[in-house]
Amino acid sequence: MNNKPSNIKDVGTATLNYGNQQYKFPVFGGTIGPNVVDIRKLYEKADIFTYDPGFTSTASCESDLTFIDGDQGVLLYRGYPIEQLAKHSNFLEVCHLLLYGELPTPAKMAEFDHTITFHTMVHEQLGFLFRGFRRDAHPMAVMVGVVGALSAFYHDSTDITDQKQREIASHRLIAKMPTIAAMAFKYSIGQPFVYPLNKLGYTENFMRMCFAVPCDEYKVNPVLAKALDTIFILHADHEQNASTSTVRLAGSSGANPFACIAAGIACLWGPAHGGANEAALNMLREIGTIDRVPEYVKKAKDKNDPFRLMGFGHRVYKNYDPRAKVMREQCYAVLDELGMKDDPLLKTALELERIALQDEYFVERKLYPNIDFYSGITLKALGFPTDMFTALFALARTVGWVAQWKEMVEDPQQKIGRPRQIYTGPTKRDYIPLEKR
Repeated sequence: MNNKPSNIKDVGTATLNYGNQQYKFPVFGGTIGPNVVDIRKLYEKADIFTYDPGFTSTASCESDLTFIDGDQGVLLYRGYPIEQLAKHSNFLEVCHLLLYGELPTPAKMAEFDHTITFHTMVHEQLGFLFRGFRRDAHPMAVMVGVVGALSAFYHDSTDITDQKQREIASHRLIAKMPTIAAMAFKYSIGQPFVYPLNKLGYTENFMRMCFAVPCDEYKVNPVLAKALDTIFILHADHEQNASTSTVRLAGSSGANPFACIAAGIACLWGPAHGGANEAALNMLREIGTIDRVPEYVKKAKDKNDPFRLMGFGHRVYKNYDPRAKVMREQCYAVLDELGMKDDPLLKTALELERIALQDEYFVERKLYPNIDFYSGITLKALGFPTDMFTALFALARTVGWVAQWKEMVEDPQQKIGRPRQIYTGPTKRDYIPLEKR
């Protein structure tokens, strides 16, 4: 038998002709998406490996969490289109969906909401850990350290073989990440930490922890809260991207969940991944004013110019990013609510968007504005500095990481990750003593 994963169907075989031999390998199919060739026996049978830098043609696991069709511009969470979830759902309900596979009943939602809400406090001693960082430390550096340190505070939820401990750790991470991110923000601007308030919703509570001060009451603007909640939904999971794969790889060794999520945060920090919206806003600052947009559009078209438009196109989506359509609506709602349509930076962004949607060069290459373009503008309008953008991404993606980690731990096919390589270094040679070299 070919040791087929339980939820995958046989769809045929693939034949490899190599040397003077012919080798057959099973081909499996999921519910939707491309079929896969099972090459687990390739090395054993043919004494060769596959070569796939970046693993862009390699399925490393079976998952029923998220599906992406980049050619058609489709993103599904557990089968639900992202557009429907963003319009009708809220982030905490999406968290339940990703963790447990179904949208909750009213009773289940109330129970889940209560559980998450009452886990939002962090151990008081964590405050001392924050004070060990320099004031100008990047919030992502702080979050990597603090989230990794959670395993030193919550020993009762680090045994990954215990299903109940896995669930408690999952709840704790989803609940405490907003508190940790808000503390990182407050620390960076020299303001006192604000404790969670249980009567508020998940996103409203986070906004209060970020923007409230002890000397004034803080009232959450529902339009702004909806926009931020939508950003969280759109970033909650995105299949086997770099940070998610990092979480799974760390988890495959049996590492505790807090360490795994810290590893995911570290990977997300890269400008090619979670830092893309920060890079997009920095690009808009470089352009500066609306009258300079044509100059930079020309630079973007010049093959010999290293300048690239950040926030346009996507590695996975070869059509319009479905998240960008949703984010565009929320971006405009925020700008209208705050009366910021005349902000020079935002006017520059909107002019760049207009040109990119009409210019033949961008349309032919499908270089549409992506989610990072609109989320960067929105987060700036909400009052977050650019170095907080990736921290907010990490907050939102935590539920996806946790759900993927949980799925990986519970998968009977799971093995410790061990990619192969093509070795191109020296062949065997003998050591020469130092005095004879």
